[in-house]
Amino acid sequence: MPKNRLLRFILIALISGVVLGTIINLNAEKKLKSLDKPFSAFTAQYGNTDEAKRAYETHLENTKKEKQDYKKSLAAPFNTFSQIFLLLIKMIIAPLVFSVLVLGIGKVGDIRVMGRIGIKTIVYFMCATLIALCIGLVIANIFKPGKYMTMELPKAGTETGVQANKQTASHFIEHVIPSSIIRAMAENDILPIVVFSVFFGIAISYVGEKGKPIIKTCESLSEVMFKLTDIIMKFAPLGIFGAITAILIQQGPSIMAGYIYLIACFFGGLLFFIFVVLFLVCIAFRIPFFSLLSAIKEPAILAFSTASSEAAMPVTIENLEKFGISNRVVSFVLPLGYSFNLDGSIMYMTFATAFIAQAYGMDMSTGDQIQMMLILLLASKGIAGVPRASLVVIAGMLSTFHIPAEGLLLVLAIDQILDMGRSATNVVGNAVASAVVAKSENEFTPNANLR
Repeated sequence: MPKNRLLRFILIALISGVVLGTIINLNAEKKLKSLDKPFSAFTAQYGNTDEAKRAYETHLENTKKEKQDYKKSLAAPFNTFSQIFLLLIKMIIAPLVFSVLVLGIGKVGDIRVMGRIGIKTIVYFMCATLIALCIGLVIANIFKPGKYMTMELPKAGTETGVQANKQTASHFIEHVIPSSIIRAMAENDILPIVVFSVFFGIAISYVGEKGKPIIKTCESLSEVMFKLTDIIMKFAPLGIFGAITAILIQQGPSIMAGYIYLIACFFGGLLFFIFVVLFLVCIAFRIPFFSLLSAIKEPAILAFSTASSEAAMPVTIENLEKFGISNRVVSFVLPLGYSFNLDGSIMYMTFATAFIAQAYGMDMSTGDQIQMMLILLLASKGIAGVPRASLVVIAGMLSTFHIPAEGLLLVLAIDQILDMGRSATNVVGNAVASAVVAKSENEFTPNANLR
């Protein structure tokens, strides 16, 4: 399927999902309205007493759960489409990352070159992370969404369902170095796969001629995986349609109204990061920014629609190589970026923490904010394999600064929507990182047909 045609189908699926999901949600709301009982019904039964208030609160909680369960049942068939597509994508990530990375390193032959590329990559990632953390805090401090939004705070002790993550050196090392590469591949844990592939590629370069058959095998495997990516991408419109429809059925357009200011602040920050920070980075390195955006528009829309950066990785690798970035740079920088350079997710960590603190009337001092940035500069690395990684780290920050943990519920309601924005930003951020490193290594030749 031609790229432009596929993109059209993706956009049609996106719009169709919004329309259908909204219609089903509104019809469900009408049907479920009969479950609601006014407070007067309980005062008539119990009188104007505390017992009536408790009964009414219990009714509200039960009704809310019943409505959620009903909407979830309506969304289930559409979720199936999304799950099938995401599973197909996850199925190819481990062999794709392994083959392209081993191929890139094995072909280089010079370990010093890979060491130089590795140092440049990590330095860029740390700088990008610091900027993203700063922007998240600046946006929260200037626009103060937690103070301007009048929201009912969750009751003390309410369970969030998210366990705090306190990253330690020991945990980080255990995560980075795989005890079993087979298990890492089975779990699609990208960082350990990258580490093993780097060592494997280095070993191939050392054995010389005897390693060439493995390089040829990896070359064939990578070509097969890219072809398989093209085949799976034909199912992308169906997966996107299912994901968007399911989101709208369960949450509905009304969820946007109560959080519109928060969403606007955060998405404004993401747009600033992409079109100001990353644009200036591209200007500095003489990278055609808008041509690059055009080259990755398909994976960016895919990440936005499915709220999954991982889903876009195979097609991002393919598109960046077609754009003119060398195979060995893309195959090294991009997989590593999915553990160390999730710009949108990193910005969300400081933004959401500051928002929750503001909602509880807690002013974080400049010193506290700087301390939080320094902690997140390290704690945000290598956690991509953790489910709901951003929320896990935010929970850890709330605990560290003695902010009520149940405050996480304030953002959980719209986390899927916010995740769409940060996933797309992650894709753009890693694409720019790949281009910057490739440019610094003189391994970037923009494809004139894509400009």
